[in-house]
Parts: sequence; structure tokens; C-alpha cells
Amino acid sequence: MNQVTISKSNLKSRLSEILREIERSRKELVITSHGRPILKILPYSPQPSETLNTLRGSVLEYIAPTEPVEASGNGLT
Repeated sequence: MNQVTISKSNLKSRLSEILREIERSRKELVITSHGRPILKILPYSPQPSETLNTLRGSVLEYIAPTEPVEASGNGLT
């Protein structure tokens, strides 16, 4: 799935227009603040399996999957 990136300030002034475009194109929307991604908005999918299919195969390694993830890292050692 393709994605569109927009800053918070641009999104604020064009929200309705951007949401209509995302609905039409079915692209993901990544919102940035000071050039850093802070939020991702995905088109609605009534099929939970569709979302799960996009994640299938994306886990590279399980390390203590029931333990909390470290706040400062991504949980990988």
C-alpha cells in the first residue's frame, strides 16, 4: 500500500481535502512534526484479515514476547 506524508501544519489547513483523497486512493497517511513521523492514518478495512495479511511475515524475531518492550528501544537485543 502506498503512503502520503504531510506535516501537521499542512494537514490542519487541508484536513477535509486530504481525508477525501485518502478515502479515494486508499493510501496510508503519515503525519510529521518537525520532519519526524508521529502518526499514521490507515484507510478503514472492514476485514480484519486484510490488515493481518499485510503484517504476515513481518516479525523478524521473537525475544521474550510476553515481556514488556523497553521504553527506550524497540525490544530487540
